[in-house]
Amino acid sequence: MSAEPSIFTLIIRGQIPSHKVYEDDHVFALLDINPFSPGHTLVVPKEEAATLDAMSEESAAALGRALPRICRAILAATGVDSYNIVQNNGESAGQTVDHVHFHVIPKHRDGRGLSFSINSSSLSEEDGAEMAERIRSHL
Repeated sequence: MSAEPSIFTLIIRGQIPSHKVYEDDHVFALLDINPFSPGHTLVVPKEEAATLDAMSEESAAALGRALPRICRAILAATGVDSYNIVQNNGESAGQTVDHVHFHVIPKHRDGRGLSFSINSSSLSEEDGAEMAERIRSHL
């Protein structure tokens, strides 16, 4: 992570203007300046961690409490009944700012919102058992 504060830290500090929609001791939410659809909101922990796995449990819990509340407000404000939440970790996963942030993207009936294709595959019983055990061993 860079020694310089992230753009989100500068926004949280008030050094860069934003359209703030929510703030508490641990979380800041603002409208995305390049939205996929009206109401596209970024939910950002005030803790400057690059990826979700690097966050403190306190900040993660605060995000978990704030996200549903913010989502409900976006639904009410936009009139949509569907939305996506996207959160990328690392450059190869599409993360462009080294500061954890969640995109809440309303899906409007006219198609505005996030569109993507899902390329899933099947999971064999053997591969599933092996991977589940590997993950459990690190918890």
